[in-house]
Amino acid sequence: MAIDIQPEKVKGPGGREPGASRPARPWWLRPAIHTAVAGAVIGYVVGHWLGNFLGSNYQQLPLSDSSDLPIVLGYLLAVVGWIAGLGVFNDPLRQMTGRPVPVEEEDASAAAGLARYFRYSLDHKVVGIQYLVGMIIYFCTAGLFAMAIRAELLSPAYHIFSSSTYVELVGEHGTMMMMLMSSLVVGPFGNYLVPIMIGSKRVAFPRIEALSFWLTPAAFLILFSSLMLGGFPFGWTGYAPLSIQATQGADSYAVAFGLMGISIILAGFNIIVTVICYRAPGMRWSRLPMFVWSMLATSVLMVLAAPVLVGGMYMIITDRTVQTAFFADQLGGSSYLYQNLFWFFGHPEVYILALPGFGIVSEIIPVFCRKPLFGYKTAAAGMIGVTVLSFFVWQHHLFDSGLNPDMRPLFMLTTELISIPTGLIYLVAMGTFWKAKIRFTVPMLFALGMYFNFLIGGISGVFLSDVPADTTEHGSFFVMAHFHYTIMGGLIFAFMAGVYYWLPKMMGIKLNQTIGKIHFWTMFIFFNSTFLPLFAVGLAGQPRRVFEYASNLQTINDWVSISAFCLGGSILIFVINFVWSTVIAREREEGNPWQSRGLEWQVASPPPPGNFARIPVVLSGPYEYGTPGAPPVADLNPPAGVVAAAFTGAPTAAAEA
Repeated sequence: MAIDIQPEKVKGPGGREPGASRPARPWWLRPAIHTAVAGAVIGYVVGHWLGNFLGSNYQQLPLSDSSDLPIVLGYLLAVVGWIAGLGVFNDPLRQMTGRPVPVEEEDASAAAGLARYFRYSLDHKVVGIQYLVGMIIYFCTAGLFAMAIRAELLSPAYHIFSSSTYVELVGEHGTMMMMLMSSLVVGPFGNYLVPIMIGSKRVAFPRIEALSFWLTPAAFLILFSSLMLGGFPFGWTGYAPLSIQATQGADSYAVAFGLMGISIILAGFNIIVTVICYRAPGMRWSRLPMFVWSMLATSVLMVLAAPVLVGGMYMIITDRTVQTAFFADQLGGSSYLYQNLFWFFGHPEVYILALPGFGIVSEIIPVFCRKPLFGYKTAAAGMIGVTVLSFFVWQHHLFDSGLNPDMRPLFMLTTELISIPTGLIYLVAMGTFWKAKIRFTVPMLFALGMYFNFLIGGISGVFLSDVPADTTEHGSFFVMAHFHYTIMGGLIFAFMAGVYYWLPKMMGIKLNQTIGKIHFWTMFIFFNSTFLPLFAVGLAGQPRRVFEYASNLQTINDWVSISAFCLGGSILIFVINFVWSTVIAREREEGNPWQSRGLEWQVASPPPPGNFARIPVVLSGPYEYGTPGAPPVADLNPPAGVVAAAFTGAPTAAAEA
């Protein structure tokens, strides 16, 4: 009698047979935002208890103790609990214990639908959408603080808030804008589009990319919680010794700003490695889209400048909690040290915000001018020049600080020199506009608005680089108007241009163009109506961060406040358009609505998993509009041998991964 002996089946992890799907766990056990919140709460309680324990000579105190150590440790362990609850440590722990790391989530529902946007996703396109929605929320929240500030300034005598509350609102608004808006473009557009624009299937480090986003809501919530701890009275710059002597709200400021610094370091490092190592065959440096150049330059600034910020925040925390003396003058430290540390990050930070805006509009204007980008190499060189020079200009913020006056001419010179590469980038756009047949679409309108606003911001900045003029205008509303023209008039208008231009690619949905034009004109008119008069207010002597002013300036302040409320209404129009178009109307746009030559527009909208069926071979640059005999941008389905032969060196070999 024949005996049929079957080989013993090897069991997989958890006793499952090879190939068998893992049983789906209940939704409340899957790592997502609800488990992150639970982890954050547990981490905060443990950290607060530990801080009380350590701060009281190993004697337990009630949780209402007012020392800084429990707050700081509570925040730090809350962040650890937050990212642990998201599942950030799951895959590394599996690898450390020799268990297989799943390529996909456990069930199909994790790869599709809204649930993926509330989880720790390794898809760069999901992370880009997470960033986009998150940044809109952060921006609108900071904008509400601005509305409260302008409401207070309606009258020089009647006050809605106390002086301390007003200063807290100013600090929250400025810090939230500068801290979180550092990733306004790199986050949504950089993470989503850069891999597609260079012909890659993914970013270099997907886990680092996902972590860089999920640190931002933690930083946002920690900063927001400072209002419950008395706020912080030192604005967004955190100058010592005020930041050392302030209430517990300063702990929120230091932890949140440091956390955001870590986030932008991770994001910048990931972009740099992706651009250098994951370019498709034929994607030479001379064919990189200008947006990719701007992301690369911005990422270099992030990686080199943000560690200095993180170090400064660490020093503030240790000065406040364990009595170090980095910034205590009477104990051998120096408050000037903090100013130099902060502005060594803070001025490159300005270009972390400005360069991505130039990258967006430089990508848009050739499409709607139907001309090649004028002076492509000049624009790329301008971005490199801005990146290098931005590290030599920080002390012009300290002309009034009392530091060695012999250094002022040097920093005045370097500050004025940086206008040269910036001007080159600007002139490239003017050359592209020359004799062009412009299509005035909504993205193009915002791009044109960005150039108009940035011109005013740049001209006013020349005054602030000059020592005598800066001494007069420093700390006034003139500086604030200049800064908003440079950043909001530049970055935010460019961001809006990018949203209207790339949302059909990112979500396969086109925003309503009629509402979009209403949004542009209301935003453009009321932005200039808000900030242009503030130059005059500043020259008339009204200081920033003070809620009382001369009565003869009330009329112009009322004009500015009413214009600011209308400007806020224009942002509300955008939010309504965004929600209406993406949630309710959902007008599908799966093709190339702008007839762009960009590589990102040569695939379906939204892009399929992996972006490309095969690694493309790039054949020409993205701006050959109207050029007779110009080849297509890329061959999207090259033979395998062609792709292999095209990889001539290590820098691009990883793109097949």
